[in-house]
Amino acid sequence: MPYSSCVYTFLCLFLLIIITTNSSSTPKTTLSYADHCSSFVPESSPVARASPPFVPNLSTSYVTGEDKLFLAVKPENETYYYYVGKSLELLIHSNYYKTIADGVYKVEGSLYIRSPYVYYDNQSDSGSYHRNFSVRERSIRFSLTGFWSENSRKLCMVGSAVDGIKTVDLDAVLKLNFASENPNIYTGVVSGTLESTRSVVNDPGYFDPISIFHFPELSNYSYSLVSEAAKSRSSDLQQDRLCSMSSFVLKMEYVGSRIELLSSCFLALSPIQCPGPEKKLRFMAKLQNSSYDHQGFGYESTLIGEASWDDKNNQLSGVACRLLYPANHSSNHAIGDCTMGLTLKYNSVWTLRNEPKAVGHIWSTKNVNDSGYFGKVNLTSFDHEDLPDLRYVYNDLDRAKKLCPVIKPKEKGSIYPDGHSYDMRFDMSFKSSKGEHIAWGYANPISVGNDLYDRNKKVVAMQSIETESVSGFKEISEPVRNTNIAPTDISYKISISLYKVKLINLFPKLNFSTKVPRRFVITAEGVYSAENGHLCMVGCGKLIMYGMNSTHTSTDCEILVKFKFASLSDKNGLIKGTIESTRNKSDPLRFEDMIIISDAYSFEMAKRSIWRMDFEITMVLIFNTLSCFFIGIQILHVKRNPEVLSRISLIMLVILCLGYMIPLWCLAKQTLFVSSDGWLEANEVVVRVITLVPFLLQIRLVQLVWSSKQSVANEKKSVFILLPMYILGCLIALLLNWARDRKYSLWDDLRSYVGLIIDGFLFPQILLNVFGGSAEKALARCFYVGTSAVRLTPHAYNQYRDYNYPTLDVNGTYYYANPSADFYSMAWDVLIPCGVIVLAVIVFLQQRNGGRWILPQRCLHLLMSE
Repeated sequence: MPYSSCVYTFLCLFLLIIITTNSSSTPKTTLSYADHCSSFVPESSPVARASPPFVPNLSTSYVTGEDKLFLAVKPENETYYYYVGKSLELLIHSNYYKTIADGVYKVEGSLYIRSPYVYYDNQSDSGSYHRNFSVRERSIRFSLTGFWSENSRKLCMVGSAVDGIKTVDLDAVLKLNFASENPNIYTGVVSGTLESTRSVVNDPGYFDPISIFHFPELSNYSYSLVSEAAKSRSSDLQQDRLCSMSSFVLKMEYVGSRIELLSSCFLALSPIQCPGPEKKLRFMAKLQNSSYDHQGFGYESTLIGEASWDDKNNQLSGVACRLLYPANHSSNHAIGDCTMGLTLKYNSVWTLRNEPKAVGHIWSTKNVNDSGYFGKVNLTSFDHEDLPDLRYVYNDLDRAKKLCPVIKPKEKGSIYPDGHSYDMRFDMSFKSSKGEHIAWGYANPISVGNDLYDRNKKVVAMQSIETESVSGFKEISEPVRNTNIAPTDISYKISISLYKVKLINLFPKLNFSTKVPRRFVITAEGVYSAENGHLCMVGCGKLIMYGMNSTHTSTDCEILVKFKFASLSDKNGLIKGTIESTRNKSDPLRFEDMIIISDAYSFEMAKRSIWRMDFEITMVLIFNTLSCFFIGIQILHVKRNPEVLSRISLIMLVILCLGYMIPLWCLAKQTLFVSSDGWLEANEVVVRVITLVPFLLQIRLVQLVWSSKQSVANEKKSVFILLPMYILGCLIALLLNWARDRKYSLWDDLRSYVGLIIDGFLFPQILLNVFGGSAEKALARCFYVGTSAVRLTPHAYNQYRDYNYPTLDVNGTYYYANPSADFYSMAWDVLIPCGVIVLAVIVFLQQRNGGRWILPQRCLHLLMSE
């Protein structure tokens, strides 16, 4: 009885704690609806449960004023965070009640407000190389009850929430105006507020009013501010193309004086609703002080408008309206005066000195003496490459041909990339004449001949690469010479990101003052010869510098660009070249010569690499299956001859376990980012399973040997010799990693060293045989010969791979003979197999002639005397 009474008491206390916890975390719902919502949606008595009417759920990021709901200062232990954007979501529950008022329903719902920041708790241990983080997304949930009016499209709800951070009850009222059933510019916006019902600012449960906006895409939207678009019979501008053309950032240049509304430097334009057949669209324009469209939403700096496309003039014309704070106006909607005109004209001709841009202006349609009037503001976009009827016009080809001498091919029979191929676009790094790394960048063709370069081409068309079954792989064909090798006119856009510390050395004569150069963009045109891979161009460069709320650009058209492409048959070829200034040394815009280096990774190489990955997965499957067979033979051998268990080196078996465990761990971390089809992903799973099987069999073998060991004296002697050797080798690997230019990380070097230890897995067995002096056949011949063959085969394959396939610096593309998993080079691929064979021969002779057969007579006498 005492026991049962204790259990009963414990259960009562447990239930009391749960009830107390729930009551403290559940918000109180004692707010009066009539006190806060009677003038918005009058309260009405429910009469019956009804089928859910159409009350739209709401999910938006256009929110202001919610900052004080969350901690303004992040906790000290949360040192990592990043901005993910604002988020507010309203979910209406399915339990609706019809009321006595026509079209009015009683509803319940939840309102979620999420913090715009995601925090990370640092959980790293001191001295650890790896840090663990837990992600924390803060949010507040309001439980709300109220009424929805179908006729007025209004929703009013009251309720409470628990902060979750300060555990304070937050009482609130939510008022929303939804878009009307026949919306236009004024009635097509969802707007409202979430306000605290507490009036005392210092009250812990008080929070600032939150304004809510949402701009949904409406199928029955009626354009009322713009006239019918001027149509052209010859126009074939697609709807999605016009939508992308209206999404960019424009620089603002004030002709007159600035006013409070238009005090920003940039206008970020984005479509709300893409055009239909009538080529009209709704847009949002955000006034901001940065060219990057990452600033938060503010209704004071946001414009909403309509625009239409004029095919004849290649122009977008529209009208923009201001937003109003939802609680400060008598009307039901949040659109203010629509007194701003907007025009954008698109320049579709791309030349060396003039890039395609959208230019236009915004102006006030009010009278000069009216409040809020402002003069014309000029608008200019940055480079915009998605314009209708875009074409490139060559203007400086004659200058390019004068500066670029004709170079005859030195090697006959070499095949170079075609001008229209993907191989013409590449990333690159830049070095100064002194060998310092000064920048990185990329080069993309603009046009080849009279055709624009197709930028949608992928590295490899995955579906076009047929991977055969395991029994037979498709033979990779060699590149075919292009019959059209006449010199081709070509233009390029080269974007260079500069290192800050190298700028002074690169532009020694240029005074940067307070502006910081960030990018160097070059437009170039010239001639490419597919006969020898030479590309020579003249270019105009823009040095883009950023200052406080401004962007400055210096243009230089005295630039010479030279590229030399590698042959398609050169598997490790490099694209080399230079970017030179042809100005005088005293000219401020002259820059030091930049040397270009880029890996030439062609389409054919990509196909060969994918074939290689498929082949390597097959190799892993085959050799892991063989390993299972060899370990199984050894297990059968020790079961038939249990007396040999004590003669097997436990250290050797542990080393082999390590050899199977490391690939399992690395496969779990490896991410597959390239594939030919589903065959590769499916076999990656099979690789993990097949790798796990020999690991488990090896563990079983270790268990059998461990349980039979009666004396570990000889094992200890082996450890005394092996441990200093392994530690010394590890220190050497560390020193080499610190002393050289690191191609691999410290972990990769240590992993390679462990791979070398695994290659010499028979060395502990040789030592144990020497100390034991036994001539028993402890290891099955099939086991140690087969395992030795499994360890030396990757080195033979590495030589074949180096000769036939391109070398990648991405470890994730290697499934067999990973360069970071062992020592691979011409020398190591000879030394390691020779060493493995020597160790196997020694074990064979020891099991035939005795374990101490290898020792000289003098050492043998000393060992016998001990």
